[in-house]
Amino acid sequence: MKASDLFVKCLEAEGVSQVFGLPGEENADLVMSLKDSAVRFVLCRHEQAAAFMADAYGRLSGKAGVCLATLGPGATNLVTGIADANMDRSPVVAILGQAGTYRLHKESHQNMDAVAMYRPISKWAHSLSNGANIPEVVRKAFKLAEQEKPGACIVELPEDIAKEQLEAKPMAVRRTRRPAADYKAVRQAVDLIAAAKNPVLLAGNGAVRKRAAQQLRRFAHKVGVPVVNTFMGKGAVARSDPHCLFTIGLQSKDHVMAAVEAADLVIAVGYDLVEYSPSAWNKHPERRRLLHIDFHPAEVDRDYPVECEVVADVADALWQISEELNARFDDKLPLFDIARHQRLRQRMLDDFAAEKDDAAFPMKPQRILWDVRQALGPNDILLSDVGAHKMWISRYYQCDEPNTCLISNGFCSMGFALPGSIGAKLAAPERKVLSISGDAGFLMNVQDLETAQRLGLNVVAMVWVDNEYGLIKWKQQSHFAGRHSDLAFGNPDFALLAKAFGIWGKTIRRADELMPALKQAFRQKGPALIAVPVDYSENLKLSKRLGDLELVI
Repeated sequence: MKASDLFVKCLEAEGVSQVFGLPGEENADLVMSLKDSAVRFVLCRHEQAAAFMADAYGRLSGKAGVCLATLGPGATNLVTGIADANMDRSPVVAILGQAGTYRLHKESHQNMDAVAMYRPISKWAHSLSNGANIPEVVRKAFKLAEQEKPGACIVELPEDIAKEQLEAKPMAVRRTRRPAADYKAVRQAVDLIAAAKNPVLLAGNGAVRKRAAQQLRRFAHKVGVPVVNTFMGKGAVARSDPHCLFTIGLQSKDHVMAAVEAADLVIAVGYDLVEYSPSAWNKHPERRRLLHIDFHPAEVDRDYPVECEVVADVADALWQISEELNARFDDKLPLFDIARHQRLRQRMLDDFAAEKDDAAFPMKPQRILWDVRQALGPNDILLSDVGAHKMWISRYYQCDEPNTCLISNGFCSMGFALPGSIGAKLAAPERKVLSISGDAGFLMNVQDLETAQRLGLNVVAMVWVDNEYGLIKWKQQSHFAGRHSDLAFGNPDFALLAKAFGIWGKTIRRADELMPALKQAFRQKGPALIAVPVDYSENLKLSKRLGDLELVI
């Protein structure tokens, strides 16, 4: 068969149902092979958006999302989305078209060494030089992309290789079992927990993958330990659970930091240092011991001096530790009384609800997110773009289930949320999907509103409008005595923009219009757009209030 047909059969063997991308001359054979297959080719309007779609699809499905670009500018357009997937630990396989091998050794049209460009921002990147290797290369790309920690893998297919005639077949996909945790490490972990007086659990990105959240909840209840999550660990423990102390990471002073400061043991589960640096939450490492439970050994960091590492599948490691706790303390569990953290938890809940009825306009971020949380069910999905709104979402929007709030906080890429919502909706069509973007990040990938409209997907895009780079202003004002650089810009009429795309849209004029607008938006048969003027004077007010906060457990 033709090599491009074999490539697509390998995708089918991997369980790929859709490929996000753009066609070009040099990937034309592969695109035509997709057309004749069971794999859906989702035509996008920009390669970066295609990568973000694959990113969100991979995070939610656990299977590698797939994106496709042609050579040269197609490959360079894909870069930011691939870097984002790789650092946010999303399984993605990117397929690149390339010039024929007969001209790769010299200066020629659109020819560049794309594989070399991708190596620093991916787990593995390879260019095919022999069509017979396609089954091995595709299998390796998916295996590595989905293997812990997940990330991005790149396969480049030159156009002459794609046209080859050959005899081969896809490789069988086999499930890889990870080794169990070392029994000595498990025993040492239980020793640390038993010796602690005031432990706290820090749940990171790895805690919401596979079965990890289920075992983490069981472990937290068995020990009686409060759980703090990173931006990307939301939903590891349900917001209604008395063990949940919500999210860390907005700034080094917040209610949640009272629990961390008072802890003599931090149990870090699936914690990834790219999410939130230990220097921000562990300024005095000598005051507490650190237990690291993750798929990989801990990164070496002076502010993260781990005393015990339990390296294994996170879910299995937590199960093993729980069983050891059962064996040692059968009738004494839980070891700690979670009730002693309820005053702190209630202060945080009161804080979150303080502005829930505030009628001010432009709307306060706190009120917007209160309404959003009421509009979305426990399993519905919120995707946050990057900007000032991300900081508010991270603190105020809490979750019931893992992977119901997708935040880019490893690579922090503006432009992620809108195209990511398309990938999310295709991965979970039965669930409501809402993206929240700032006006700057939204316009970075606004073109793929047309993709959502063409596919008839009811994804709701909410835009917080402040007419400037709000997060940069917040940071500059904090660091330069209230001064900031020129950060203002103009915006379109968002309701008219929605109309131009042929979709429902509304600009909010009063605070009480938001909840009805959300309900109406989710009743649409296609995408919807809601623009919300936001009062970001609340940014510095929050910084000051938290800066003056007395950390009391």
